[in-house]
Amino acid sequence: MKVCIIGRGLTSLTLAKTLVDEGISVDIYANQKAKSLDRSRTIGISKSNIKFFNENILNIKKLLWNINKIEIYSENFKDNKVLNFEKNKQNLFSIIKNHELQSCLIKELNKNKLFKTKNMIESKKLLNRNYNLFINCDFNSSIAKKFFYKKINKEYNSYAHSLIIKHKKKPNNNTAVQIFTEKGPLAFLPISDQETSVVFSVKGPQNVNLKNLIKKYNNKYSIIQIYGNSSFELSSSNLRTYYNDNLLAFGDMLHKLHPLAGQGFNMSIRDIKVLLNLIRFKIRHGLGLDKSICTDFEKKTKHKNYLFSNGIDFIYEFFNLESKTKNSILSKSVQYLGKNKVTNNLFIKIADKGIFF
Repeated sequence: MKVCIIGRGLTSLTLAKTLVDEGISVDIYANQKAKSLDRSRTIGISKSNIKFFNENILNIKKLLWNINKIEIYSENFKDNKVLNFEKNKQNLFSIIKNHELQSCLIKELNKNKLFKTKNMIESKKLLNRNYNLFINCDFNSSIAKKFFYKKINKEYNSYAHSLIIKHKKKPNNNTAVQIFTEKGPLAFLPISDQETSVVFSVKGPQNVNLKNLIKKYNNKYSIIQIYGNSSFELSSSNLRTYYNDNLLAFGDMLHKLHPLAGQGFNMSIRDIKVLLNLIRFKIRHGLGLDKSICTDFEKKTKHKNYLFSNGIDFIYEFFNLESKTKNSILSKSVQYLGKNKVTNNLFIKIADKGIFF
């Protein structure tokens, strides 16, 4: 069995590693002009997804920095916590540096004889090649533009900025903080006892004085240095149709999210779980991989992905409305709900496992 994956991003590499471990030959097609890996970006991975990753893809325990508490604030609500998530000091999720995970996946894939990378070719020629499945993870490929252009899109008129702050050593630096500011959502995500990743989704033009904004909202760290700065325009989208014959869209192609909850890659890992189970079922029953994989995958994931991604957008709009009205009533109502143990545990479970019903 042979699978073609289009794109060479983190989701593509993770998916490729999953498939070759099942004995499936994988060719990745991408433009060979290598981009230098961005060292300022980090990813949050939920507890259940880490377990799946370690057991089914690659053991990444040594690369992780664990988070056992999440605090959420709103600028309109001053210093009061809107929500507080913790569970008997258990890890809620972990932070990993994007470039470190990507490097480890590439290193492991290059050891496997079933894996190859190839130069991208014209879409018609590629789709005529002898593969059981084609999986497109590249937003900008000609194949994506030809087959996967029907989407529900939304522009946020904002830019996400990610960078790293180096600070004085802070023992037990295991609390993630999200602040809904008048400028947009700001997250402090610890990656060691001396470094913390910052993701700031700022409304308006791309050029802003990030260092001054971070210093304004930081009351936790004694900053020594701020370095790195990766930025991109924010939008969200949901694909209307997941496949065309035996060509399947995947990753951000299916569901592009606002980064405020750090759920984009987590959704892709959950999609990989579903796809892996479908493929294992086929193999176990002596069946080949064909377009039925695509139809079954869409049936199992599309409704959940749509609900989850719209839930993230609702959170953004909820706090955005509060910022516009400059009223703390909304935060007070959420705070009241969050104090209920059943509701609080439900929020934690959804963030960890996604839509699970």
